Amino acid sequence: MKKMVDVILPLPLPGCFTYWLPQPWEEMVCVGCRVVVPFGNSKHYVGIVKRIHHEEPTAYVVKPVEEVPDRQPVLLPLQLRFWDWLADYYLCTLGEVYKAALPSGLHGGDYHPKTETVVRLAPRANEEAWLHSCLDALKRAPKQAEALMYYLELSNRLSEQTDSRQEVTKQQLVGRSSAAAVQALINKGMLESAELTVGRLTNAWPTTLPLNPLNAPQEQAYQTVLQQLEQHPVCLLHGVTSSGKTEIYMHLIAQALGRGEQVLYLLPEIALTTQITDRLRRVFGRRLGIYHSKFSDAERVEIWQKQLSDQPYDLLLGVRSSIFLPFKKLGLVIVDEEHENTYKQQDPAPRYHARNAAIVLAAMYGAKTVLGTATPSIESWYNCMQKKYGLVELTERYKEIELPEIVSVDIRELHRKKRMKGPFSPLLLGYVREALEQHEQVILFQNRRGFAPMIECHTCGWVPRCRNCDVTLTFHKSVHQLTCHYCGYTYRLPECCPACGEVELRKQGFGTERIEDDIRQLFPQATVARMDLDTTRSRSSYERIIHDFTRGKTQILIGTQMISKGLDFDHVSVVGILHADTMMNYPDFRAYERAYQLMAQVAGRAGRKRKRGRVVLQTKNIDHPIIQQVIRNDYRGMVATQLTERRLFHYPPYFRLVYVYLKHRDETLLEQMAQQLADRLRIHFGTRILGPDKPPVARVQLLFIRKIMVKIELEASLAHARRLLLQVQHEMLSAEDRFKSLIVYYDVDPM
Repeated sequence: MKKMVDVILPLPLPGCFTYWLPQPWEEMVCVGCRVVVPFGNSKHYVGIVKRIHHEEPTAYVVKPVEEVPDRQPVLLPLQLRFWDWLADYYLCTLGEVYKAALPSGLHGGDYHPKTETVVRLAPRANEEAWLHSCLDALKRAPKQAEALMYYLELSNRLSEQTDSRQEVTKQQLVGRSSAAAVQALINKGMLESAELTVGRLTNAWPTTLPLNPLNAPQEQAYQTVLQQLEQHPVCLLHGVTSSGKTEIYMHLIAQALGRGEQVLYLLPEIALTTQITDRLRRVFGRRLGIYHSKFSDAERVEIWQKQLSDQPYDLLLGVRSSIFLPFKKLGLVIVDEEHENTYKQQDPAPRYHARNAAIVLAAMYGAKTVLGTATPSIESWYNCMQKKYGLVELTERYKEIELPEIVSVDIRELHRKKRMKGPFSPLLLGYVREALEQHEQVILFQNRRGFAPMIECHTCGWVPRCRNCDVTLTFHKSVHQLTCHYCGYTYRLPECCPACGEVELRKQGFGTERIEDDIRQLFPQATVARMDLDTTRSRSSYERIIHDFTRGKTQILIGTQMISKGLDFDHVSVVGILHADTMMNYPDFRAYERAYQLMAQVAGRAGRKRKRGRVVLQTKNIDHPIIQQVIRNDYRGMVATQLTERRLFHYPPYFRLVYVYLKHRDETLLEQMAQQLADRLRIHFGTRILGPDKPPVARVQLLFIRKIMVKIELEASLAHARRLLLQVQHEMLSAEDRFKSLIVYYDVDPM
């Protein structure tokens, strides 16, 4: 009887596909191995074996597995179980999880390790007479003689250790002589070359140092966290900004490693790994591994393979994709800045939330989870109030640093009196000037990148829009072009208005690029840097910006929300929030919560020992409740207000949400299909269905979009609701051929 394997393919298709195993591989293949299989008439894919059995399908002719790249599985059984949960919970396919989880280097049949060409003396070189004859023979080839002598110098051949032949990289040798001279020595048999496999992962960590002792409030919080974890699988550490949460994490990590367990430490942004890596390396040395998308694919593959080896990293630091890594003995998961919406994957599927998925992953391993933040998400806070999570609060800043003084400025009134200097109030400029005079640092926050969010014709009101998406184009001065931040479409800024010919095109609004421009003019002697998506596209750019600001080489740092996320700077005395209203004026039920979190986190960057920091919060709505709550650091007041509204209008944490998105090139047909799907869903869900509606951006990459919202009570079965959604979708798409071109996808627990 043939042995069958069910294979996960990296395709957005439901279920697995069955193939039979030819005899040579029957005993070799196991669950979690990769196999190369045919699909369709001409395509081949690398799939993952999910199940081995003898049940041959009768509906189609089963094809054979064509190749087996692995002798050992690349996935552990618990990872496959986790994949099943992700696909089921987030309403996507296993193939989509596969594409997101595995580094693309493992999607192919072969992974090519990094090699390096080395050269060494030929075996006869130990014969001193032969070596002298070689040197004599090179008297007429001075460049070759020079290359050989340089090799001997590099390999310590001229030292007392004459009994050892050391390898030198060919690149080193060529750098001092020439490729032709080195190759001539190889051709003459004096040197020989070889290819050696070298790892891409650096192991040159400094000597490990002991943990810093905790101060009294930290020690109390640490002990309370341990107590809470004995009673709950999850504990929320709510500590004000700069209270030293990272030190507590490090003590928790040390304890877990001491028990022989592995630790996963999640961060919301790659930028944060730069600072925290140095602190962790000093204590945990080679036991620390780092994993994020700025690493090359080959590096990510090597980390994956190391985690499957007998000597894996004990501590893994990474962003949301780190939850997919193999762990053999996971004991602790730390989710730092747990409130951040960047933990949520938006596109493509699976649209998972790394914090929530990490909690499930930890539970599968029997591990504990610690969530940490100064501004908890309302859902996490609610779980603490319901005793589902443990709660520990840390209310004092580290080293006696006071919470910053937050001063609100009414820029509506200042604009009316014509006292604003661009986006800057006189008070903010005065504080910046004072900080620079005292050799202190400044952070300016504007949550829009580019130079100007919009260009407008002064005469006819023409505004350049993206031809693919329903959005205006942002002007980027550095490249002198307009760009769509949704699809990347670019358009050269016209010399005059294409609608009326007017030469004057006004730049409306302020992005970080324009802020940087204006600051350089106002403070020409200051060193200024900008930190946004445009300036941090590579790993080195992140590290350089943070390194320069940390060491005082940069005096003023301008940035978007990425500067708010847990970065620690010792000499920041002034923070300017330039336009708070852009964060609050967004059509989303979480807008006020996010605005509070963002402003509180940015404000938390200010302050130093023995000197209180200042935050200037510029707004046109100075009496808005959120503004006042930020000024008073009244997190509980914000939560109480938001919970009252959410209970009234059936939003999380009292209800679960699922967004159903529909996309199509034909807007008229899309309207019909969206309405029909909503009507079909109302048969099962009744008033829990809202829509279909247009989202704020109703066309992206030439596809029109409609959204249906499903609200599900907490006590209702989410699994049953998911089955109904998929059932109704299948029924509708099968009803009419014209509906088959419709794209339907789901966002469970949307952010």
